[in-house]
Amino acid sequence: MKKLAFVLLSSALLSACNDDTSEQKEFIDQVKASTTPKVEEIPKLTKFEHFEYNAQQLRSPFVAPQPEIIQNNMIQVKNCLHPDPERPREVLEKYPLDNLAMKGTLGSDGQTWALIKAADDTLHRVTVGNHVGLYHGVVQQVKSDYIELLELIPDGSGCWKERLTKLEMLEASSNGTS
Repeated sequence: MKKLAFVLLSSALLSACNDDTSEQKEFIDQVKASTTPKVEEIPKLTKFEHFEYNAQQLRSPFVAPQPEIIQNNMIQVKNCLHPDPERPREVLEKYPLDNLAMKGTLGSDGQTWALIKAADDTLHRVTVGNHVGLYHGVVQQVKSDYIELLELIPDGSGCWKERLTKLEMLEASSNGTS
């Protein structure tokens, strides 16, 4: 009996299969005909223009700027005070006083030196008679907490005036740096 049921079921299944796939082909053709893909236009390419870098002679933005030296182009009037243009310049004369900081003092055999830190983090030693700053400042005194400078300031008429200035040692901050 089981054999008979198997044979009948198998024949029923095989008879349901046929080679007529025309309906499916017709449906596929209809779907293909109704949908046409939309292709976007290829965008126009702009012509590449090479950028030529012409700033090699300018200062690099990745390097700290160098302090500028004030040029004295004024006419010198005779019979009045003016600095010696022939005197050789010292290292600390290329820095404004705002870019200098007194860090301490040293002493030996009655001579006292002040330790001055420049804007480029270099440490310099000065004593009475050394020149400091842009305005021909001459060190007059070296004390434990300041140095006194005598500067020559142009008055606009070709002469120069003397001015006493102090460069004081800054107090150390609470975290141990100054």
